[in-house]
Amino acid sequence: MCHHCVIETVKSRMLSRRDLFRGSAAVASVAAIAATAAPKPLFAQSAPMKAEDLTHELHENFPSFDGEQQVFIEPKYKLDPDGYNLNIWRLEEHIGTHIDAPLHFSADGRSVAELPVEDLVCPLAIIDIRAKAAESDDAQVTPDDIAAWISANGDLPEGVCVAMLSGWGEHVTTDKFRNADEAGTMHFPGFHVEATNMLIEQSSAKAIAVDTMSLDFGQSPDFAVHYSWLPSGRYGIEGVANLDRLPASGATIIVGAPKMRGGTGGPARVFAVT
Repeated sequence: MCHHCVIETVKSRMLSRRDLFRGSAAVASVAAIAATAAPKPLFAQSAPMKAEDLTHELHENFPSFDGEQQVFIEPKYKLDPDGYNLNIWRLEEHIGTHIDAPLHFSADGRSVAELPVEDLVCPLAIIDIRAKAAESDDAQVTPDDIAAWISANGDLPEGVCVAMLSGWGEHVTTDKFRNADEAGTMHFPGFHVEATNMLIEQSSAKAIAVDTMSLDFGQSPDFAVHYSWLPSGRYGIEGVANLDRLPASGATIIVGAPKMRGGTGGPARVFAVT
C-alpha cells in the first residue's frame, strides 16, 4: 500500500473513532439528563389493572353540612325546541364529594386552582375505623390508628393521601349522614387533630380524606383539624365513597379537582387505581 494511502486510512479510522466517542458521549449525556429529569412514579403500582370510583353522585337533594339545599339545576336549553340540552348549575363549593383547598381555612392559602397537579395523584393509605364507628358515632382517627396502620403495612408512602374508612358512606341517602341531634349538633366520625398533627410533623402526606362530610368529627366545636391541616398547605377530600372496595395499602388516588380561580374547594371526580 502506498504511503499516501496509509495516511488516508489512518485519518479515516481516527475520524471514525472520534465520531464514535462523540456519539457515546452524547448518548451518555442524554441518559444522564433523562435520569435527572425523569419524574417520580405517580402510581403506587407499576401496572394499574382496575379503577374504582370514589365519588358520590351529586344531585339537588344531596345532604349538606348546614342542612340546606346547596345544589340547584335549571334547564336553560332543551333538545326540543332548542336542538340541544344545557343546564345552569348553582351550588356551594363544599357539597358532595369535594375538595377543601388550603384557602378554605386560611387568609392566603392556595386556591383549588393552585393545587399542583402532581399533588392530586397520591399513594392511598386507608385507615379502617369501622369497628370504632359502629360503637360510637363520634369516633375519630387517632395517632394510635395511624401507628397500627404502619405496623401492619409499613411506613406511609411519600406524598400519601391518608383516608378514613368509617363506613359512613352507607348512610348518604338517609338523615344518618348528617346525624343531627335535637340540639342540631351532628355526630359522625372524623380525624382527631392529634392525628393530623402527627401526619404534618412525621410524614410527607399531601392530603387527608374522609367518607363523612367533614375532616373534623361532627360535634367538633372548633374545626381544629381544618385550622391546622389546611393552613399547612395541604388539602382535604370530604364525602369520599367506596373506600371499602380498596386495599389498606397499594392503591393510588386521582383527584379531579376543579380548576376554579379563587375557589376554596369544589365538587370533584375522585377515583383510585389498583
